[in-house]
Amino acid sequence: MTDQTITVYSDYVCPFCYLGRVSLDRYQSTRDDPLRIDWHPFDLRAQKRRPDGSIDHSVDDGKDGDYFEQARQNVRRLADDYDVEMAVEIASDVDSLPAQLVSAFLRDDGDYETWLAFDEAVFDALWTAGRDIGDTALLVELAADAGADTAAVRAALDDETLREELRAAFDAARQAGVTGVPTFVADGHAARGAVPPEHLERLVVG
Repeated sequence: MTDQTITVYSDYVCPFCYLGRVSLDRYQSTRDDPLRIDWHPFDLRAQKRRPDGSIDHSVDDGKDGDYFEQARQNVRRLADDYDVEMAVEIASDVDSLPAQLVSAFLRDDGDYETWLAFDEAVFDALWTAGRDIGDTALLVELAADAGADTAAVRAALDDETLREELRAAFDAARQAGVTGVPTFVADGHAARGAVPPEHLERLVVG
């Protein structure tokens, strides 16, 4: 029997994506059958990216101090609701593109458990340990701990074809109507935000 699947659009630098995964993990722990994650990348920094993929922090994306303060308050509230401690509340200066490159490589490489272990480790490294997930050495370390081949991971980080495929995936997410993350999709229905486990259960079970 094929495992049931939930599609998840997310970006590692989104605190609500981390909190949404906490919620999803808690829902998964209540199930008798596995729930496989079909991960799709999303780029929260798209408006600020230069043609070479680097971030131009001088670009005005409409997110001012009030926006970030409200976001922090929402993060704190959800962290309290889910009883998790976060070392970081907002990661506006962190670039997730390298992490998403490695994640896409591991996902496409076909070993789901290796991809899942890396995916969870990236979220934990940033949000519970406060580490820079844009750092190549850290990503190679996390991938190795997940069971990946380090030479292949280093090559993936320099693979221009993979970068183009990732950009195409970002475009595909927007074309699919995804405007914010996390977005969870199951059986043609969607839920956006770090929704509680019971909401995810309703989405999956119907």
